[in-house]
Amino acid sequence: MSLFFYITWVLVLSSKFYLASAETSDKIGINYGKLGSNLPSSYQSIESIKFLQAGSVKIYDANPEILKLLSGTDLKVSIMVQNHEIIDIASKQKVADQWVHDNVLSFYPETMIRFILVGNEILSQSSEEYKQIWKNLVPAMHRIKKCLNAHNIHNIKVGTPLAMDIFQTTFPPSNGTFRSDISASVMEPLLQFLNRTKSFFFLDVYPYFAWSTNPKTISLDFALLRETNTSYTDPNSGLVYTNLLDQMLDSVIFAMAKLGYSDIRLAISETGWPNAGDFDQIGANIYNAATYNRNLIKKMTSKPALGTPARPGSIIPTFIFSLYDENQKTGPGTERHWGMLHGNGVPIYEIDLSGNRSLSQYRPLPLAHNNVPYKGKVWCVVARGADLLALTSALGYACGQGNGTCDALVPGQRCYQPLSLYWHASYAFSSYWAKFMGKGATCYFNGLAQQTIINPSRGNCRFPSVTL
Repeated sequence: MSLFFYITWVLVLSSKFYLASAETSDKIGINYGKLGSNLPSSYQSIESIKFLQAGSVKIYDANPEILKLLSGTDLKVSIMVQNHEIIDIASKQKVADQWVHDNVLSFYPETMIRFILVGNEILSQSSEEYKQIWKNLVPAMHRIKKCLNAHNIHNIKVGTPLAMDIFQTTFPPSNGTFRSDISASVMEPLLQFLNRTKSFFFLDVYPYFAWSTNPKTISLDFALLRETNTSYTDPNSGLVYTNLLDQMLDSVIFAMAKLGYSDIRLAISETGWPNAGDFDQIGANIYNAATYNRNLIKKMTSKPALGTPARPGSIIPTFIFSLYDENQKTGPGTERHWGMLHGNGVPIYEIDLSGNRSLSQYRPLPLAHNNVPYKGKVWCVVARGADLLALTSALGYACGQGNGTCDALVPGQRCYQPLSLYWHASYAFSSYWAKFMGKGATCYFNGLAQQTIINPSRGNCRFPSVTL
């Protein structure tokens, strides 16, 4: 089959299927994570979700307190099988039956559970332990679906959320292809299951990451879903793209079609934009976060549904990440700043997930000041409010990595004075980060450290820095 006729076949099948099944788009969903030390109660959180006019909520487990509190609400609910549970569920039907009994039947139908997601981005991990989970992913989904069928439950779809790293290529969208190490062994049986059960391909898709790694190539407006004259034409399909999200979504559609599955529906299990980050993380600010999420809501709640260039008119269930900034998440600064609400529940910016509020009705946002890369020196110091006992342990860890990290803190050396835990830890954090950043070290230390562009050095004591 020639490329031209192959692409035409994909588009005809997709448009026929989706235009025939067009319906009114639902309200946007929200991801409710709990990796924060200062988060409101589950009850207050659900009240906030309702206040934001969400249509659905996705949690990262099957928390019984949350599921009970959601009983009787209008919120559609997505629950998750933990990664470590997958192998046991796949190996024994009775384990799957027990999981469904404990986490579904105990709450359904009063709690409107609609999605069971098996695992979370498990194909993004490639250790031998995770490769064993890969083999058990689809068998576990089969067992859970078998149990639901036995109880005559047909309105709960079973799927698994996957990240964009499952692709070998995504650009142009018509070249979308799954990784060779998972294509036949995992993706084909997964697509067969989703197709047979009329479920969704769940994707965690973040234009922010694609843009921030290629800011000179990709327009920020294109990534933020802004309506501009900027567009891209796929040279193979001839499809015209006006935003980065559509490109990323259509790459999935073409990748599935290459394996013979062109009708499986898409769902966005996570998307969003960080409201803050480290100095080396461009574009992570409130202005961009609010702009992306508001434009996303407008796009996904349009009536009639817009779909994507490859699937015009298709409805794409969408969950925004996330409800809260979560201060216990590890990694770069953006990891802790995806929320629409601060950890204390206060809104970071105005947002209405229902899609009923026009963009012109929002108040002005704070201007963005980091849409271009920061160039200069950055230090790593103790964060405000750091716990004293934890700081002692972190200081020991930083100095224990060798390579002369803390030589300047030895008695009689230039940074020994003042004899303060905070002073010594700040020096150690900066020195550790400067020495080991090339090996993946970050300025985090379990939340005890933060970046600064204000030189903390005093007198003869010069703190090591990272130059961006």
